[in-house]
Amino acid sequence: MRILLDTCVWGGVRDALIRSGHDVIWTGEWESDPGDEEILEMAKVQSRILVTLDKDFGELAVVHNKPHAGIIRLVDFATRDQAAICLRVLQRHGNELLEGALVTAEPGRIRIRPAEIPDQ
Repeated sequence: MRILLDTCVWGGVRDALIRSGHDVIWTGEWESDPGDEEILEMAKVQSRILVTLDKDFGELAVVHNKPHAGIIRLVDFATRDQAAICLRVLQRHGNELLEGALVTAEPGRIRIRPAEIPDQ
């Protein structure tokens, strides 16, 4: 899968995802931070699932109806656990994410907000 890791996600997650065959970009390697809206837009344009610790992306997607290509939000995980939970979410919920779901992963719980189906 194509993944865009937000700066707040540990850079070692990138290496673990690449070893698992994913195409990954980590914003922590960019010269500057373009801001949440531009990061979300870039992920959408490039068909990349955004992985973040930041709840602002969910607000942009849900409250402000900004288009996206799927979002994973990791909540309260130690840095050393971020890669494993990210891989688990991608394996179990990859299809839903590719359809535009928002997945919030917390220790002991995963919540999924399916993509909104446009009015026909």
